[in-house]
Amino acid sequence: MKLVSTLSCLLLSATLSAYAGEKLSWEKVTAEAGWQPRDSQGEVVYDGKLWIFGGWFQSYAPPPRDVWSSADGKTWEMVESNAPWFHSDLPMSVTFDNKMWMMGGWYKGRLPGYCASNETWFSTDGIKWEQGTFNAGWSPRLSAGLVVFKDKMWITGGTENYYFGNENSLKNDVWSSLDGKEWTLVNEHAGWKPRAYHVSLVYDDKLWVMGGGNYTPEYFTYNDVWCSEDGENWTQVTEAAPWSPRIWFSGAIYRDRMWVLGGWSNNPSQNWGDVWHSKDGKEWTKLETEMTWKERHEHSVFVKDDKLWIAGGHAQPLSSEVWSLDIPKDYFKD
Repeated sequence: MKLVSTLSCLLLSATLSAYAGEKLSWEKVTAEAGWQPRDSQGEVVYDGKLWIFGGWFQSYAPPPRDVWSSADGKTWEMVESNAPWFHSDLPMSVTFDNKMWMMGGWYKGRLPGYCASNETWFSTDGIKWEQGTFNAGWSPRLSAGLVVFKDKMWITGGTENYYFGNENSLKNDVWSSLDGKEWTLVNEHAGWKPRAYHVSLVYDDKLWVMGGGNYTPEYFTYNDVWCSEDGENWTQVTEAAPWSPRIWFSGAIYRDRMWVLGGWSNNPSQNWGDVWHSKDGKEWTKLETEMTWKERHEHSVFVKDDKLWIAGGHAQPLSSEVWSLDIPKDYFKD
C-alpha cells in the first residue's frame, strides 16, 4: 500500500511539473474560412460539425441567409445560400431534440422596415428549414440567451429593438418550451436587471446569466453573475466578476467550468481578447496563452472534438478566422 501511494504521488508530481509554467497556445485553424467575414451569426455543433447561420455584414443591408458547416473547422461547405428565415442578425441558436434551432433575431439593420422576430425555425440538415412557430409567446427580440436545460429550451432576456430602443425594449423574462412551438412564461421579471447581449449557460445543474447590458441609444454594461435551479428563483453569485463589464461576448462550458471569451465595451470603444474561466461563477481566473486571436466581439464559440473553438467576429475588420484550443484534461489543478 505504501508503494502504491508513493507511486501515485510521483505520478501526480510528474503531471504537475509537466504543466508548471507551461502556457497554452491557440491554434489558427484557418485565416480565411470559405464564408464571407461576419459577426453576430447563429452557431451550433450538430452531426459532428460546426455550423454557422446568417450574421451581419453592415447595418445598411439585410443580413445574410446562408448556412455553412465544417467537420474540421478548416474546410467549410455552403449548405444553403438562401434559407427561409430573414432575421439572422443576432439571432438565438441551439441544438435540441436532434435538430438545429434558429429563432428571434434582427432584420434590415438601420434600413426602413427593420424589425425583430419571435419566429422559431428548425432543421436536421441545414437545407430544409421548418417553422416551429410564427409567433412564440415571448415578444419579438434579438440577442437573448438560449440554452437547453431540464430537457427544454429556455429563453432569457434580450431586447426588442436593436438601434432604436428605449428602457422598455430590454427584457428580464424567462421562457421555456418542450417543442419550440408552445412557450411557457416562467418568470416575467427575473432577479437580474433587464439586458441583452449577455451570456446564458447551463452548468452544475443550474441556469446561468452573466454580463451583457445595452448598446444604444443608452449604453451600459454589467459583469454580474446569476444562477437558478428552476428558472424562476435567481441568486446573484457575484455583483462584479473580475472580467470587465461587456456586451457582445461569448461563453461556453469546457473542462468542467464556465468560460467567458472576448466582447466589447464603450467609453472608450474597445474590443476584448481575454479569456476567463470559473468553476463556481464567483471566482474567475484569466487564462494566459502564448498565441491567441485578435480582440473581437460577436464571434462564434463552440466545443467540439474535446476542444474550444472560436470563429469569425468583428476584429476590426470583420473576420472569417477559425481558432481552436486543446487543453489537456489534467491541466487544471483543482
